[in-house]
Amino acid sequence: MILAFSVFLTTLVFVIWQPKGLQIGTTAVIGAIVALTLGVVDFDDVITVTNIVWDATLAFIGIIILSMVLDEIGFFEWAAIKMAKLSKGSGNKMFVYILLLGALVAAFFANDGAALILTPILLAKMKYLKMKPLPIFAFLMAGGFIGDSASNPLVISNLTNIVTAGYFDIGFVEYAKNMFLPNLLSIFASIVVLWIYFRKDIPLSVDVDLLPEASSVIKNQTMFKLSWFFLVFLMIGYFIGDYYDLPISLFALGGALIFLAIANHYKAVKPMVTMKAAPWQVVWFSIGLYIVVYGLKNAGLTDIVASWIEMLTHQGEAVAIIGTGFLAAIISSIMNNMPTIMIMDIAIDQVGYAGNEALVYANILGSNLGPKMTPIGSLATLLWLHVLAQKGVKIGWGEYMKVGLVITPPVLLVALLGLL
Repeated sequence: MILAFSVFLTTLVFVIWQPKGLQIGTTAVIGAIVALTLGVVDFDDVITVTNIVWDATLAFIGIIILSMVLDEIGFFEWAAIKMAKLSKGSGNKMFVYILLLGALVAAFFANDGAALILTPILLAKMKYLKMKPLPIFAFLMAGGFIGDSASNPLVISNLTNIVTAGYFDIGFVEYAKNMFLPNLLSIFASIVVLWIYFRKDIPLSVDVDLLPEASSVIKNQTMFKLSWFFLVFLMIGYFIGDYYDLPISLFALGGALIFLAIANHYKAVKPMVTMKAAPWQVVWFSIGLYIVVYGLKNAGLTDIVASWIEMLTHQGEAVAIIGTGFLAAIISSIMNNMPTIMIMDIAIDQVGYAGNEALVYANILGSNLGPKMTPIGSLATLLWLHVLAQKGVKIGWGEYMKVGLVITPPVLLVALLGLL
């Protein structure tokens, strides 16, 4: 157990620290090799982990490539300006509308897509609107929070969702049906709690006339029009794939590559530049880190977590659901939600999936929302902080946690009530 934890903690520290530009995927693979060399895991474990995460990881890459092409067209910038103009100069309305936009982006393009794509657009527009530092901080923190808190409705909305749906063989429709109410409550609670927390920093009025016309930021009108039809067909594809039990990556990555080819045909993007810019490090990060985490499973951590979950199940349905959600949240905030989701999935499986289906969704909610308590909780938050730092906006850990620790628990509690 000590050896497995040492390998995991060392790997996680280097993932967060990234000394001399050491990328997260490289670090995770090195950690996996160390775990394999020291006997914490074996080659059979590597095969098992790869079988668990390959579909999720490739689907995630597809979603990000699709987001990058849409971003190149001007799709998200158009949406951000539209939302801002819709507020008609009301700071409070703009705050709510930006959160709703973040929720939509997170739902269809994953929380990491919201962090990578939407964050720099929002920052640029707020500076364009000549907002002061406090309102900018409020909008950025709220936008970063909604990216995770609204990443629950679809299997494709979060890498953790795809991993769990694959592990328990949950279909696209079944997942969406069970998560509809919890996600709706999560979005509602997020907006209310965030507004209450930041209400004094939100400007009463904003001069939206400073913004350009939404249509002016569209870089390719043909692709912009085609994108709406393509997104509808892609969603239909997910449902067809669910019916025939096909891998979700077949549509997510396959669809993204087809869209990239269409964009290339209309000279809207340069495919090689887009493919090179795609976050391929996430592939190695997912496989590598999960191999390291599997070492914790071999060392008995999942047995311990399973005993805690079993104890919660003896206290009634409400306690089991809320307790499992907050257990996942706490572990995620300490050791990142990527390893947490696997540990919790395996533990719930050990307790028994049949009759405990709600605990699987509670785990997802906890692993998606709980990370917002700390900067290291999720890959999306780390990406979000990295994007902001590149733009000259640095948010300290203490500054972040002062907000995250206050707003996360009530939102998570409300979302978990949707499972009862």
